[in-house]
Amino acid sequence: MKTIEIKLKINNEDKILRVKINERLVDALRAAGYKGIKKGCYEGSCGACTVLVNGRPMNSCMIPAASADGFEITTIEGLGESDNLHPLQESILETGGVQCGYCTPGFLISSYALLKSNPDPNMDEIKRATDGNLCRCTGYVKKLEAVERAAKKMRGDK
Repeated sequence: MKTIEIKLKINNEDKILRVKINERLVDALRAAGYKGIKKGCYEGSCGACTVLVNGRPMNSCMIPAASADGFEITTIEGLGESDNLHPLQESILETGGVQCGYCTPGFLISSYALLKSNPDPNMDEIKRATDGNLCRCTGYVKKLEAVERAAKKMRGDK
């Protein structure tokens, strides 16, 4: 199978990946060690593979890796460190919004994109921003509360 090199900025680091012509971005990123990205439906409807692409949340299973040359990608690994969690990561743990955790990375990336553009979203805006992220475990309530909590933390509210 023919491969090509693509240059990306992943989590603010310049990277060169060797990808197969027919490879999807989700697979290329996972092969490069970004295991926080989950493979779900492989048809763009579950949101498990959501990453930021040039600042916008996108399903990486729908993006041919070869077409991603020059893109800036943010994965869940780019949000925080285990000893320095992002407020979204802290809040989802505090609210109990994680059960199996499979949908969590994509949900957090979609929420992160929302909070970057809207630091004070209402519940309807949070629901719309995370609408493409399916969860079969939590019923969403605690996840949505986590986004509200994180927004307050990020604004400095008590």
